Amino acid sequence: MTSSSPDLSHLELVPLAGSERPPAPGAAPAAEPLAQHADVSATLVLRRQNAVDPAVLRGGAVDREAYLRDHGASQADLDLVTATLEGLGLTVDEADAPSRRVRVTGPMSTVSAIFGTSLESVTSEAPLVGEHGGEEAAEAPRVQHRQRSGGLSIPRSLDGVVTAVLGLDDRPQARAQFRIAPAAASTSVRYTPVQLGEIYAFPAGTDGSGQTVAIVELGGGFGQSDLDAYFGGLGVGSPKVTAVGVDGAKNAPGQDPSGADGEVLLDIEVVGALSPKASIVVYFAPNTDAGFVDAVATAAHATPTPASISISWGQSEDQWTAQARQAFDEALVDAAALGVTVTAAAGDNGSSDGATDGKSHVDFPASSPNVLACGGTSLQASSGTIGSETVWNNGSGRGATGGGVSDAFALPSYQTGVGVPAAPAAGGGRGVPDVAGNADPATGYEVLVDGQRTVIGGTSAVAPLWAALVARLVQATGSPLGLAQPKLYAAATSFHDITKGTNGSYSAGPGWDACTGLGSPNGEALLTALRASAAPEA
Repeated sequence: MTSSSPDLSHLELVPLAGSERPPAPGAAPAAEPLAQHADVSATLVLRRQNAVDPAVLRGGAVDREAYLRDHGASQADLDLVTATLEGLGLTVDEADAPSRRVRVTGPMSTVSAIFGTSLESVTSEAPLVGEHGGEEAAEAPRVQHRQRSGGLSIPRSLDGVVTAVLGLDDRPQARAQFRIAPAAASTSVRYTPVQLGEIYAFPAGTDGSGQTVAIVELGGGFGQSDLDAYFGGLGVGSPKVTAVGVDGAKNAPGQDPSGADGEVLLDIEVVGALSPKASIVVYFAPNTDAGFVDAVATAAHATPTPASISISWGQSEDQWTAQARQAFDEALVDAAALGVTVTAAAGDNGSSDGATDGKSHVDFPASSPNVLACGGTSLQASSGTIGSETVWNNGSGRGATGGGVSDAFALPSYQTGVGVPAAPAAGGGRGVPDVAGNADPATGYEVLVDGQRTVIGGTSAVAPLWAALVARLVQATGSPLGLAQPKLYAAATSFHDITKGTNGSYSAGPGWDACTGLGSPNGEALLTALRASAAPEA
C-alpha cells in the first residue's frame, strides 16, 4: 500500500446477496499470477427509486422522461456510491442514474478488499463459439481470465443501495448460439433471409424505414466490404450499420468465419436483408457478465429508442449468479417499458442446454419473461410456401432447439393457460421459447463471413429474424411493441403451428409447446391481429 492509498483495515463489509459463484469449469492456475497493482474494472448496479408495476410493461411505451426519473437510481444513492468508492481509492469512470449503473476502476488489491474477495488468474474451459456442422468439439478450448469464487461483500454504508457487483470475475459468460452447416451438406436446403421473409409473409410495403434495430455482440466484428458484397448480391442495398463499443470492446473482425465473426455477420445480414431500411446499431462488449449487462442497458437507453434488440448469445441459467440474472432482467424491464422488444436465442443444445447433469435446463437471457425467446425449426419450403416445418433436432451432440421451463423465473401472466409444464423448482415456471423460426443448419441461412460464403443455422439466426420482423410491424402500426408477448399470445392463431418433433425432454403439439413456442411467424396475419387489437371499440 502506498502512502496515498486509503487505510482499508477497518472497512466494515456486509454480504452481497446472490453473488455466490463457483469456480469456472475446469479451472487451473495460470502460468502468470495477477499483479496486485493491476487495474480491475467493475460495474455496480444500484436499486431503483421505485419498483416497476408489471402493468406498465403491458401498456406500451411509457413517457420516457417520467419513467427514467421515477425508476432510475436516485441522485442521493448515486452520490453516496460515488463518494464512498472514491473515498476508498477507486476511480468512478461512469455514473448513469437512468440505467442505475456505476462503472469503477482500481488496483486489484484495493478492489478485492472493498468487495471482500480474492482474485486469481486461471485458465478454464471456454464456451464454444460457432460449432461446426453440429458436432461438439472433442475438447473445449481454454481461456485465461480472472476468477473469484464464493460470495462478494460491499461496504456497510452501501447495503441495500448496491444490488450487484459485476465483472470482477471476467470469465466468458455466454456462447454464441449458431451452428455452421457441415461441408458435406452441400446439397442441403438453404435460404437467403429475403426468401425466408417471403416464406414467413413479412408484411408487404414494409422495410424497416424509420426504425432502429440494435444487435448485441460479445466478440468478433464485421467489415464493410462483406456487407456491401452481401447486400449487393441480394439486391436490397446496404443498410446503415454503426458499431458502438461498450466497456472498452470494439468492432474487431478476426478473419475467422467459424468464430465470433460468424455470429456478428449472421446477425447483421439477417436483420439487414429483412429490414433493409432500418438503421442497425451493433453494440460490442466484453464476454463477461458486466459486459453483457452493460451492452443491453446501453442499447435499451439509447436515443433514438430501438424498435428491437437482437441477442444471439446466452448460457444456461445455472451458469449465472443470481445477482447477474437480476441485474440483466432489470435492464430488460427498462427496455420493455421504453418500448423496445428484446429477442433472444433459446439455445442450440436441446432441452439439456448443454448441461451434463441429466436434467433439463433453459438458456438465459431467453428465459427472462421480459424477452421474446426464439426457438428453432427445420423448414422445408418451395416457391415461397411452407411444405413442412418441424422441431429442429439433429440428434445428440449435433444441435437441437433449446426450450423448457425456467428454474429462476415464475410463470408470466401471458403464459397462463397455454400448457406450460410444471416448474422444476420453486420460484420457476416461465416457459421457453415464445416463438420460433428456421434454425436447422441443414436448412440454413446463406451468409457471407470474412469473404467466405457459408451456410449457418442455430437459434442465433432466429433472434435477428424476429428483431427484423418487429421493426417492420412497428413501422406498419406506428406503435412500439415493447413487451410483445401479451399481444402475440393473444394472436396465437396467426402463427404456423409446429406440431411434430422433440428437443429431448419436450415434444411439439398443437398450440404452445416447449420446443417452438407459439410457432413460426405469419407476418401478414400478425400485422392484421395487431391492428385489430389496437382498433378502438365501436
